[in-house]
Amino acid sequence: MKRTLFLLLFASSCIAAASPLADMDAAIRKGDFKQITSVLVAQDGKLVHEAYYDKDGAESLRNTRSVGKSITGMLVGIAIDQGKLTAATPVFPFFPEKHPVRYPDPRKEKISVEDFLTMSSLLECDDQNQISRGNEESMYLVEDWTQFALDLPVRGFADWVPKPQDSPYGRAFSYCTAGPTMLGPVLERATGEKIDQFAARSLFGPIGITKVKWQYTPTGPAMTGGGVALRSLDLLKLGELYLNGGAWQGKRVVSANWVKQSLSPHAQVDENTGYGYLWWLKKFKQGDQTISVAMMSGSGGNKVVLIPELRAVVVITTTNFQVRQPHAISEKLLTDYVFTALSRSPQAR
Repeated sequence: MKRTLFLLLFASSCIAAASPLADMDAAIRKGDFKQITSVLVAQDGKLVHEAYYDKDGAESLRNTRSVGKSITGMLVGIAIDQGKLTAATPVFPFFPEKHPVRYPDPRKEKISVEDFLTMSSLLECDDQNQISRGNEESMYLVEDWTQFALDLPVRGFADWVPKPQDSPYGRAFSYCTAGPTMLGPVLERATGEKIDQFAARSLFGPIGITKVKWQYTPTGPAMTGGGVALRSLDLLKLGELYLNGGAWQGKRVVSANWVKQSLSPHAQVDENTGYGYLWWLKKFKQGDQTISVAMMSGSGGNKVVLIPELRAVVVITTTNFQVRQPHAISEKLLTDYVFTALSRSPQAR
């Protein structure tokens, strides 16, 4: 009788401890969060939740769109660690054969790797503005995406628009896919390797990622502005790599300094959101607490979320590409379920 009572109490405590994630699963399967395809949660390096909500399951290569931009930032950091370039290296001189460019301007020649990493170059390029000359949809219509970026005019700042010198961190944020897309050809010329080969050798291979599907630009280089497809578990590995300061199972893959720089704000998006080196830095209110996270983020609400204070990584993959406010949908999963579950776990105490 005592043993039976103990088992019942033990089972009840387990159910209670797991209830936020169990409730989350039920809500997703019910359709409350539209087309979420997987949610993985790890804390202290241990996988505590792994669920797939589509027929493709664990082996599916998830096209998480602009989540891949953060991978580009990782590759840039590795190339910098290897002495191939610096964050301050000007980008335009890598392409002498593409000069003269349209709208020549000496300021364009000074645009650096860091300007593209922080979405704050002086190019007139804004994916959130349909009439911007640099909008990514216009880029996809031409063959040479590098030439497209090189040819963009310098951005103007109307009187009511904050200028870089008046903005936090001295940079005016403007989300521009053409910038990190251009970093692919830069990396190829700096390292002497194709992007997919460099990534396999220096990043994916060392952390055990072997199943990858790249998209390629019309002129050949792998697309570094987003679209590389990986398994959900492998996206989790990339998050764990950065949560652990660039080390994987005791082996250094990315320098700790680059990880620190990447996850530090260099531009401001809004009062609750900063931007690092192709990482989103956001604060969430949770009751009377503020939880700070760093996110790899892509269209449809796809996310790899680092929560340093809870020593956790969360992967959310979706196909909510045509859904209104998909990022709010994914972030509601975090605030309503995941943060609560992680805060209640024994590891968080």
